[in-house]
Parts: sequence; C-alpha cells; structure tokens
Amino acid sequence: MTLTRTQVRSLLDRHGVRPKRSLGQNFVVEPNTVRRIVELAEIGQGDRVVEIGPGVGSLTLALLEEGASVTAVEVDDVLIGLLAEVTKAFTPDQVRIVHADAMEVDWAGLLSRGSWSLVANLPYNISVPLICDLLDDVPVIEKMVVMVQREVADRLVARPGDDAYGLPSVKVAYHAEARLLGRVPPSVFLPRPRVDSALIGLWRRLDPATTVDREVLFGLVRAGFGQRRKMLRRSLKGLLDEVAIVESGVDPTARAEELGLDQWASLASRVVGHGP
Repeated sequence: MTLTRTQVRSLLDRHGVRPKRSLGQNFVVEPNTVRRIVELAEIGQGDRVVEIGPGVGSLTLALLEEGASVTAVEVDDVLIGLLAEVTKAFTPDQVRIVHADAMEVDWAGLLSRGSWSLVANLPYNISVPLICDLLDDVPVIEKMVVMVQREVADRLVARPGDDAYGLPSVKVAYHAEARLLGRVPPSVFLPRPRVDSALIGLWRRLDPATTVDREVLFGLVRAGFGQRRKMLRRSLKGLLDEVAIVESGVDPTARAEELGLDQWASLASRVVGHGP
C-alpha cells in the first residue's frame, strides 16, 4: 500500500498542509518510484532504515511493506500528525517518527549500534552537507540510497576532471563507493520541481580509502577547491610549498579538480610528515 497522487492531495488538504519551499519539500506521489527506491536499496525483512524528510510517508509505507524497521526523522511539525495517521497500522517497533532537524539531531543517541541504511527522498536544501556529515560522523549508516537534485547527484559521484567534481566528490570517495542509480523526472513529485532529480547509492567502505590524517587531508582539499581556478602552487600557498608539491608526485601547475583522492592523500602526507 503506497500513496497515489490523489491520496497525497487529499491528505495535504485535510491536514491543511502546504509544501514549504524553505524546507525543500517535494513529495513523491508516484507509487512505482518509491517501490523502485526500496528495490534498489535492497531492503528486506528486519532491516533497520533511517528515513530523513519522510514528508507524507509515501516512501515510509513502501519500506514498511518490505518488513523494514523505520526511524523517520521529520523537521516539519505540521507533518508529524499526518505521518502518524498514515502509519497508524504499524507498531512502534516497526516505525518510529522523530520530530527533529536532521542537521542537529544526536545520531549516536538516536540510532543503536549495528547496521543501518539511509533510504530517503532528501530535502533539496540540506542534501550535500547532510550526506557529508553522515559519512563523517555516523558510521552505523553503512548504506545510503537517496534521491537528490540531479546536479547534486552529479557532484557526489563525480570523478577527477568532471565539471561537477569538488570537495563533496572527494569526501564521498574517501568514505564510500558511489554510483548513480537512475534519473527521476519532475512529474513524480508534488509540487513539481523545476529541476530533474536522481537516485544515487553510497556503500560505506570498511575503512576509509586512505589512512592519512582526515583533518589535514580535507584542509588541503578545502583550500584547493576554495580557489579552484588557481594552480595548486597558488591555492595551497601557506600549506605546502612548490617543492613539497613536486616531491608528493603532483604537478604544482595542476588545479584542484584534476586531482584524485590518492594525489590529495600524497599531498596530505607531506604536511603530516614534513610540515608545510
């Protein structure tokens, strides 16, 4: 049982809900789309799933139908009662609705130890910082299958040399294997967004892709992409001199978007081992 467009409109009208652009609310109203998300996430009986921005509960219901135990985190207090109504047939062990801001929630306190999956239609306005924060700080989330704006998806799965390649791309590569799973048209949402969306999958590595100090590594990456049009010998000035860049095996005339994670790690190793 998933929600159709007509059912979603009825729920919104009855609860007096108007989607808020400020919260990035675009509700999925196409049952086949939410079923596809659950299938791609390979969710089954007993899996523990956290859903961020459940909205009216369309994806929540699809996850529950597969036997998942769902923790749904919703910031909009207007939607809490609506979600309770939509999921009233399920027990507290099956679904837990948490009224909280996903950018501020205490994830360690909310999610017990073990393996969790994030499956969500993420609010457009927080998707990049949220994913990066969860990768950094919430290791119990071992898999993410999320719907985001297409341009955001491109940034998260980009490779060196791609136009969309940037700090989030390096962050994802450090923590996870990433894959674009498919495009999603605006027609499956209410209200209809002005941009296309996409599904991406992130599978956390057992260990980060490099053992170099994380703070040093991403300090360099931030500096490089903070002045991405400049050559590394300029953008990393004060962190590494040109000699150290050359000794790292990196061309000092290269720009940030040309470097893969291994090259960033090599630069960071010079900082750790020899200072700037």
